[in-house]
Amino acid sequence: MGERKGTNKYYPPDYDPSVGGLNKFRGTHALRERARKIHLGIIIIRFEMPYNIWCEGCKNHIGMGVRYNAEKKKVGMYYSTPVYQFRMKCHLCDNHFEIKTDPGNLDYIIVSGARRQENRWDPKQNEQIVPEDKATSRRLFDDAMFKLEHGVNDTNSAKKAAPALSKLLHRQTKVWKDDFAANQAMRAQFRKSKKQLKAKEILDSNLLAKSSLNISLVPEHEDDVKLASLLARKPSKSAIQKRAEVRTKVNNLNFSSPNCSKVKVGVKKPISKRPISSCEEKKPNSSAVSNSLVSLDYDSSD
Repeated sequence: MGERKGTNKYYPPDYDPSVGGLNKFRGTHALRERARKIHLGIIIIRFEMPYNIWCEGCKNHIGMGVRYNAEKKKVGMYYSTPVYQFRMKCHLCDNHFEIKTDPGNLDYIIVSGARRQENRWDPKQNEQIVPEDKATSRRLFDDAMFKLEHGVNDTNSAKKAAPALSKLLHRQTKVWKDDFAANQAMRAQFRKSKKQLKAKEILDSNLLAKSSLNISLVPEHEDDVKLASLLARKPSKSAIQKRAEVRTKVNNLNFSSPNCSKVKVGVKKPISKRPISSCEEKKPNSSAVSNSLVSLDYDSSD
């Protein structure tokens, strides 16, 4: 279908070839809506955010890789390289921000409407290769003494980095010298970790089914396990030990002593209707009084 797009075009009967083409004849552009500001030198493109920024309008974070419909225009030249500027609207508010290219530093510069989240560092700190700027390259080409000094510095840097590079090379050779053994060890470790993950998944599923929960469990942490063990309530004595102690107390009781009734061995005291004081004495009934009188009379007759 693609090869027929340039040929299968309808030319109306009133078409005038002197106009220059179908787009000019109809007053349209090949880019359609993207070229609505082409007379101002502006074209609509799809712009991808080169790094993380903060919007100055809504103060929200916009991550690297977010795409916008941006207005692209040429604002200058860096030697023979054009400098372009992009204007776009924040998708979270009505603020607009502008970003332009920086060919000299191979970067993008925020002109207005936003600020950059600083994640940059000096490439010399992590031993990255730092490209030479144009002035240094020009001096290396023209000045022989500068080239000699630059070469000496490179030699000294190579000598300083030689021990670390040799250690890395030795370790790489030691680990990956036998590809089969390294692959076998890696696969064994993978199988072991896979079994552990499967066992943990079964344990989590059983716990969720027991608790009737439908949530995702996070991995356990050692500190949480220690804290849970400290907070857990454990009985000091088991039920068997408590029963044995009660039986020992019962066996050691002296039932002949008058105070045996005061010992409480797991038996509830019956509730009486009227409390009786400890100092209250029983009153003798009439039959007991008559019997005592009879016995006294009998003794007196003798």
